Amino acid sequence: MKNVKMEKQGELLTITIDLSKRYGKSSSGKNIIVASTEGNQSVPETDYKIGLNVYIKAE
Repeated sequence: MKNVKMEKQGELLTITIDLSKRYGKSSSGKNIIVASTEGNQSVPETDYKIGLNVYIKAE
């Protein structure tokens, strides 16, 4: 995972992302990647899965 922190507290899942980070352009070149689970990942201490991408439009 890039720039994604997950924490389970009781029945709440907290996802923390540093919005100041940049990981280069997406494969299409249209967006700049800020955070990604890089596919579906297991949520800690659960049977849940998560797939997450955070990006901004490339200029």
